[in-house]
Amino acid sequence: MSNNFLTPSEIVDFTEETGVKKADMPVVRTLLLAFLAGVFIALASVGSNIISHNIEDIGVAKYLAGLIFPTGLILVVVAGAELFTGNNLISIAALAGRVKWSKYALNLIVVWLGNLVGSIFIAYLIFLSGQLNYSDGLLGAYTIKVASIKTSLTFTEAFSSGILCNLLVCLAVWMSYAAKDIAGKSLVIFFPIWLFIASGYEHSVANMYYLSAGLLANSDPVFASRAGEILGVGADNHNNLTIINAFTDNLLPVSLGNLVGGALFIGAWYWWAYKKVSR
Repeated sequence: MSNNFLTPSEIVDFTEETGVKKADMPVVRTLLLAFLAGVFIALASVGSNIISHNIEDIGVAKYLAGLIFPTGLILVVVAGAELFTGNNLISIAALAGRVKWSKYALNLIVVWLGNLVGSIFIAYLIFLSGQLNYSDGLLGAYTIKVASIKTSLTFTEAFSSGILCNLLVCLAVWMSYAAKDIAGKSLVIFFPIWLFIASGYEHSVANMYYLSAGLLANSDPVFASRAGEILGVGADNHNNLTIINAFTDNLLPVSLGNLVGGALFIGAWYWWAYKKVSR
């Protein structure tokens, strides 16, 4: 009777083959699927904000947000989409010499851009839908607070948190490759993602939504006012929440941290352990 899961060494081989397929995918298809991944992760981010926006205890808020957020990655893996953080694992195929490093880099850039467009699309729909008016505008104020905190991180904080995040995200993807049925894939994705959200680490694609939604909410004087009055978001935080700062103070360092955490500490590490050492 065959196992319904892959062993760690078999996961390395499977990830290598998957990396080759992803890198060889036509650019248009990659963009379309990257857009969907941005949509899926953004929807999970929306749910996480809603479930935690009126909970004062930060531990309980993150605990509950972590229960809903894994839906995003489950959709990516099971329904099929291209996610920047998960595609960091193409590093295994590059290390094996089956994907050129330039092609690997191109894939990550295309997927990152597609994820960004999908995230902004959902943020704009949420803004238009009036959902940010929940709890007398508290959700809109909370959305501003979340975004302003993210643009207030130092480069080192954002980069380090990005590494920690993608250690767990890529482990979730890694274990999903091991599972051979949907139930197994969903289960092994759930717990690492719950842990990353509960721990408060920085995920570049989730932040594409949080920052976009925060920027849109901050353009509404009612939400901006309530963020200051109720949640203590100061003038400096409001002023720091700009499109440029969203990229330079968060998305750039977090994306680099995600790359190091996923490509190096998961992908390359397992490849060295199971392939390089044995050779």
